[in-house]
Parts: sequence; structure tokens; C-alpha cells
Amino acid sequence: MLVEQLKSDWRQADLSPPDRAMLAYAVKLTREPGHMIEADVIALRDAGFSDRDILDINQITGYYAYVNRLASGLGVELEDFWENP
Repeated sequence: MLVEQLKSDWRQADLSPPDRAMLAYAVKLTREPGHMIEADVIALRDAGFSDRDILDINQITGYYAYVNRLASGLGVELEDFWENP
């Protein structure tokens, strides 16, 4: 099942090339934002994403990073369903 593959290791999941490019970009932006370069955006364009799509991917990734940091910084506890998959 795709969901289980994604939870385990998205790199091993049965994904399309555009989905792989999108996730690689999101992971890098999340883990190494200071290392983002023009080639990262070009890779998304080469995968078929428009500039609008790339902006959406960037903003959604950034939004979740922001919200998670707010929650962590305020000590917000996760709901039970997050801790018991």
C-alpha cells in the first residue's frame, strides 16, 4: 500500500518522477533550507512543474515547517492518534 511505503521510506515508494522530484525538494527545504540552490527549482521545472506549482510546493512545505516549530516551541502536545499509528 502506498501510504505504508510513504511512511516507511518515500524513496522506495511507487511514485511518479514528478512526485519524487517534489518530495526531494520538500525534504531538502525542510532539512537544509540554507543549501537550496537554483538547480533545486530547475529540477522541479524539468519534472513538469510550473512556476506556480513550485511556489505552491515551497509555500506548503514552509507552512508546515512554521506550524511545527510553533507547536514545538509552545510545547503543544500531539493528539493521541499521532502517537499510536
